[in-house]
Amino acid sequence: MKRTLLAAALLAASMAAQADAGRPDPVGTENLDAVIVTATRTAITVDESLAAVSVINREDIDRLQPLTVTDLLTGLPGVSLGNLGGLGQQTSLFMRGTNATHVLLLVDGVRVGSVTAGLAAFEQIPVEQIDHVEVVRGPRSSLYGADAIGGVIQIFTRHGQPGGGLQPSFSLTTGSNNLLRGQAGLSGGDEHAWYNIGVGAQYTRGINSCRIGAAEAFTACYIDEPDRDGNRNKNLTASGGYRWDNGAELSGTWLRNLGEVEFDGSYQNRSRTLQQVTGGRFSINPTDAWKTTLNLGQNLDRYDSYENQDFRGYIGSRHDQAGWQNDITVAPNQLLTVGLDWQGERVDSDTGYLDTRRNNTAGYAQYQGNFGRQEIQLSARRDHNGQFGNHNTGGAAWGYRFDHGLRLSASYGTAFHAPTFNDVYYPYGSGNPDLKPEESRSVELGLNQRLTHWNWGINAYQTHIDQMIALDSNYFPLNISKARIRGVEGQLGIDLAGWQVQGYLTWLQPRNEDGGPNDGKLLMRRPQRTARLDVDRSFGAFGLGATLNARSHSYADAGNRQAVPGYTTTDLRASYHFTPDWQLEARLANAFDRDYETVWYYNQPGRSFFLTVRYSPAMR
Repeated sequence: MKRTLLAAALLAASMAAQADAGRPDPVGTENLDAVIVTATRTAITVDESLAAVSVINREDIDRLQPLTVTDLLTGLPGVSLGNLGGLGQQTSLFMRGTNATHVLLLVDGVRVGSVTAGLAAFEQIPVEQIDHVEVVRGPRSSLYGADAIGGVIQIFTRHGQPGGGLQPSFSLTTGSNNLLRGQAGLSGGDEHAWYNIGVGAQYTRGINSCRIGAAEAFTACYIDEPDRDGNRNKNLTASGGYRWDNGAELSGTWLRNLGEVEFDGSYQNRSRTLQQVTGGRFSINPTDAWKTTLNLGQNLDRYDSYENQDFRGYIGSRHDQAGWQNDITVAPNQLLTVGLDWQGERVDSDTGYLDTRRNNTAGYAQYQGNFGRQEIQLSARRDHNGQFGNHNTGGAAWGYRFDHGLRLSASYGTAFHAPTFNDVYYPYGSGNPDLKPEESRSVELGLNQRLTHWNWGINAYQTHIDQMIALDSNYFPLNISKARIRGVEGQLGIDLAGWQVQGYLTWLQPRNEDGGPNDGKLLMRRPQRTARLDVDRSFGAFGLGATLNARSHSYADAGNRQAVPGYTTTDLRASYHFTPDWQLEARLANAFDRDYETVWYYNQPGRSFFLTVRYSPAMR
């Protein structure tokens, strides 16, 4: 792993040293001109953000040829994932060493995730229906409330453009493990309105999700079931909007995904899932200096479990939400944002939860100001949770721009996470009603530079989490008194003689500091080092690319007795525009057929090949 990281760093540095100063800015996941809204809840460019951010646009998605959202996110700075056995299986995302429940997922502005488990089902988001992704690292509770300790990921689905005309799209993918995936869409717009409709489906026989043998049947999956665990899903999306001459705008979005997944288990080995996201937004400018926005949203999540064909039970959750945001220009280059948020969480299950409802109301304010070379951002929020009472969070960030595109930034932020319904209310002695909310405080220092032909950045941070929730050996949730996470993230983007190169490095030290028997141990499932290198080049109608992902070992237990080995994988890809509207894509994943796991005992696919034909006039 150390050799892999060193090689990636040396390759990036060598290309930077040889770069032609006349080359344009690199395109891809670090496009600094991209407009984002997640970092501040207002429209800014990546270059203006004082938070550490990454943006993946639709061109990047088509170029990288991912099968899943996790293919896009793996290896980004501060991001690691744990997958339970291949495509479609449950996936947990850890950001900057925090818990998987400490990452807030938004889809078109709507909070997404199970209110029972507290996890966002990244594996259920259809990648073909995504327009772009914004990843913001670091605490954001002062803007979004609970859950944003490690960061926020916002996924924006495809949409039409005003005046964009009629644009159909179509793709068909086939590949290893009998994969078959299809997508079709239609988008368009006129001077005032826009719309998009999309439909997709996917099927694969999958792999054997759990690698255990009979002698280990009670270690991980609790059964020796050496069969293929397939999955299938169907998805629908619809969005649209209208903009009046006075600037008022009304828009709505809807995403529905139905899935069926097989896995290895002694009591359950098949599930059917529903993920539905509905959102609406209305904004208007009462004056030139004031913009007001109303948001409504709902996330439905349902999980039905089976053993073969026998129904075992269901757990459903509903997350209703509403918000009112006001952006006020108080002076040139100074913006004040104030707003109110409301959330309602509901559980519907045949399991007798001790409580099934709770609400959260909040008020927040943010100030953004530019003063010559200096930038300041201040934010504060007060949440009232129906179960856990009041929580105050805040954030402060400062930036200074030197000559030659060099910028220094520093920030401090606090955040919190309320225990989930499973943590507190699950029956049969599995819930802990004495749990306290987790609270964090983070400091960060960043340095980045944008030059004509390349850009780079480095961020160092430290996060302290009090009352961090963890499971004991009997899977009973407990507060461990303290955890301390230190990390350094680096990234480098280069455009060299037509080659697009993007590299990422992360060093992480996530430690338990509760003073107990596991004091000083690393937190479970967090690798200390990760790296990713993307290299792409176009030759007229042809495109070639490769992605290298590497991570060091992690631990499967709180006592650090069971290590999950590190690994390095390489993906190769090629594309060919055989007409301006049609493209053929080929991808060889895990090209060297590495054996690896992201979660102890759960298999990952070996060498896999995928072929896609894509039609989209928008490619012109």
